[in-house]
This record gives sequence, structure tokens and C-alpha cells, in this order.
Amino acid sequence: MPVGAGGAENDGGDRVPDRIDEAASAVFGHERLRAGQRPAVEALLAGHDVLLVQPTGAGKSLAYQLAAVLMDGPTLVVSPLLALQQDQTDHLAAYGGRTRARRVSSAETPRQREEALEAAARGEVEFLFLAPEQLANDAVHAAVGALRPSLVAVDEAHCVSSWGHDFRPDYLRLGELLDGLDARIIAMTATASPPVRSDIQERLHLQDPTVVVGGAARENIDLAVRRCLDERDQEQKVVAHTAGAAGSGIVYVATRRAAERYAGLLADAGRTTTAYHAGLAKKTREQAQADFMTSEVDVVVATSAFGMGIDKADVRWVVHANIPESPDEYYQQVGRAGRDGAPSQGVLFYRPEDLALLKFQTVAVPSAAQVTRVLGALATLPDAAPAEQAEAAGVSARRLTRIANLVVEAGDEGDTVGVEDVRGRAEGYRALQRSRVDMVRGYAETRRCRLQFLLAYLGEDGSPRCERCDNCRSGAAADEDEETATAEPSPFVAEQPVHHAAFGDGVVMSVEGDEVTVLFDDVGYKTLSVPTLVEHDLLEVRVV
Repeated sequence: MPVGAGGAENDGGDRVPDRIDEAASAVFGHERLRAGQRPAVEALLAGHDVLLVQPTGAGKSLAYQLAAVLMDGPTLVVSPLLALQQDQTDHLAAYGGRTRARRVSSAETPRQREEALEAAARGEVEFLFLAPEQLANDAVHAAVGALRPSLVAVDEAHCVSSWGHDFRPDYLRLGELLDGLDARIIAMTATASPPVRSDIQERLHLQDPTVVVGGAARENIDLAVRRCLDERDQEQKVVAHTAGAAGSGIVYVATRRAAERYAGLLADAGRTTTAYHAGLAKKTREQAQADFMTSEVDVVVATSAFGMGIDKADVRWVVHANIPESPDEYYQQVGRAGRDGAPSQGVLFYRPEDLALLKFQTVAVPSAAQVTRVLGALATLPDAAPAEQAEAAGVSARRLTRIANLVVEAGDEGDTVGVEDVRGRAEGYRALQRSRVDMVRGYAETRRCRLQFLLAYLGEDGSPRCERCDNCRSGAAADEDEETATAEPSPFVAEQPVHHAAFGDGVVMSVEGDEVTVLFDDVGYKTLSVPTLVEHDLLEVRVV
């Protein structure tokens, strides 16, 4: 179905847009909808599944909430984080009786979870929130199925994609679990490059979905990169910049140790700070987040564990003290600044040596012996708990989960998956991870408009210069565009299917001067020289 399709009518002949406007105003207090919200709601009301890609703060939640109150039957909301679920249930409670919400999660007692499901069965609940692991519970899944939900909203849908930057194993079975509910599905995410969009559609089994892309550009965020000579120079520049930055902000670092160190250095420099990383106790993390949200502290120094579901409108800046793992991750984290629309800033402190560390940290390919043992445990103990299967295989529970996911990804239903199939999938995933690191290097070192670079990576090639990033302000981006305009026309264009003699099938993501960036199915992103490709006839256009 076409992107952004709309104009549907209901069976009674009423114009759907009128119903949407009325509900937006009467129920949620919104007199005007944002880009992407109306076509998403219209598509759902017309009976289509929807993939909604909108930047952080653009109002994805209102799209599913509007559709929910206009459709008969309850709405199931699948969300990965308890804090995210609590935030949305609290917001919905403020709107009145038509938006009553309950949660089924590990934060509730068994009796509370049972009461929530009973209330939903009595028709007293419009929105039922739960995490994928709760839906995977047989009893919960049966109770949810009995509710006959009319709509399922999958939040942070990029977590379902192994191409995505924040893949969650619990999301892997989500499509299978949703199949039996016979409900319309809206999958939502802030950033999704074209392969992630395709993966989301496939894994969630979306049927002829309407894909609504609200535009990834955050025009109020100025982007910049600061080059660092060595680790000491990097540290000094980060502290000096952050100590003098106005307003509240987030400093992202690569390690737990760095989070603690920078938090201390910034406190010494006069900022009120807190550290956040997965190594801290749950209560400590919750307190750190609460202190930041209520402005008890104005700077949080964190690993990538911090951020999903953070809805603090007045974050003025996001600093990356270390290079992130992918452009997807970088832009999603930067997008946590300026949600109030006011001018904000995203600054990356770049040291090329950090790239080697990132590539070293990519997930290792499991050994043939480990895969053999896990396959044996899965075959002989198919219904056992993961901990029991892991013990039988002689691996950690985390390693068993990862290999089990690779088994699912390596073959279609009914296929017999062998050891080398699983290891081959792991090799492909590692190649993809490393190629994304290369794309981050490309972002850090480009002379073109930085926003243009990120949008092209996300599938929005051809956007104008932002005129606000450091390259635009210095004139470097204009110079690059001038050189490109006078160069020989490229034989390749964005979104073109191609085949490379060594790398296999792929799709052109962007063309910049005499370079072309291609996303290959098996090896991830590659930036290639057009003259070399043409001279040796290495890249041919595919007909699909």
C-alpha cells in the first residue's frame, strides 16, 4: 500500500478525518495532528497494518491511541521497558475513562496481573500494556487472545530486527505470538533504515502494510564532530565542552568505567551529575533516571543502556564522548535532545582509535562445538526451560539464547538447520555490525552536511543541506556539493538493486561524488569507488 495513504471512509459514510479530528480534540486535547499521524490512523481504520517511522518526540503514541478509541475492542500495547509502560499508562490515565490502561509486567504481583487481565475481560480496560516475554507466557497469551483485541501496537519495533541497533531476543517470536490474535498491527519506531523496515514487516508478519515515514530530520538539533588527538585530549575536550554547556544534557560513553569517571570529572567541574549503566543495581538506575527527569541533576553520564523511553522535553544537548556502534544508534540517541522544539545540539568527540575497539567488541561467532551442543539440547529438551537447556549444552543461558536465535534466523520454517548454517548467520551478523562501524567513521569524517549523511543512511537520500551543522557553517558542505555537481554523472542511483562480484546482492543507499554506499545482503554496508567499479565492471544493476 502506498506510503501515507489516507482519505478512507467508514461504513456509515462519515468522513474518517472528521472522526479523527473530533477524537484528537475531545479525548486527547490536540487541535492539530502532526505529520504522519493522520495517514497512520486512517490506514488502521481502513483495515491495514501500519509501520510508522517518526523521529523521537513526533507523537507516534498518539497515532495508535487515536485509532484505539475509534475502533471497537481493546488495544494491546507491546513495549520493551517497564519505565516506558508506566509513563504511557500514567499519561493515558489523565485523559479520562475512554483511555483506561492497565499493565501486566514483572513489576506487578501475580494477583495484580490477574486482576488486570480480569478487568480487561470485563471491558473495563482500553489499553493493556505488556512486554514480549509476558506475551510469550502461555497463560497470558491465552487470556489476551480471549479478549479479542482489535489493535496491537508494537512500540520500539526496531528491537525485532537483527539489522537494527537494539535487537532484543524477546522480540524474536513476536510475529508468531501475534498471528493468533487476528488484530490489526501498528509497529512504531523512531529510526529505521530500509533493511530494518523490511525486517520489521517480515518478522511481525505485517499484511500489506501502509508504511508511513514521518521524516527523520530533527531541524532544531545542530550536529557537530570534534576531532581528538588521543585519549587524554578526548577527555579534556569532553569535560571542557560539557562543563560549559547550557541546560541539561546526556553524555554517552562506551563503558561502565567511563560513565563513572566522567560523572566524577563533571561533578568536579561544577555540574550536578549522575552515572547510569547496566552494572548498577536496579534501584540505583531507577533513582538516577528519576533524578535526571525531575532535574535534580542536570547531566547524566551513561552507556547505551540509558535512553529508550526517556521523555524529557528540555534536554538541550547530547554529547558522545566515544563513537557509537552505528548511525542508527547515534541518531536515536541524539534525538533525545530538543523534544520541546527549542534549539539543541549533538556533538560527537571522535578519535579514530575508538573504531578498532568497536570492531573488536562485535559479537564473536560461536564455535562449531558450542553450536553442536546447543542444537542437541534444543532437539532433546524442546520444552525445557532455557536454564535447563543451557546446562545440558554446557553454555551460559545468554549464549544459549543467542545461538537459539541464530537457529531461528538461519532457516525458514520446516528447514533443517545445520551447524554451518548457524555459524554462517553469525558471520553475516558480525560483518553487518562491523560495516555499521565503518558508516559511523564515514559520518565522523565526512565533509558533506552531517544531517544529509544521516538521512541518506536512513533511506532519505536527496534532502537539502541543513545549513546548521559544523560542515555547513564552515562552508565544507557547500564545497563538497559543488565538486559533486561538476563531477561526471554517476551510473548508480539511490535505492537501485545491484550485484557485486565479491559482495553479492545489495541496494544502493547513497551516491556522493565518485563514491557509492551499498548495503549488501551478506556483508553489510560498503562505500566503494565508482571509477574502480566501472573500470573493472564490478557492480551491475539487478532487475527485480
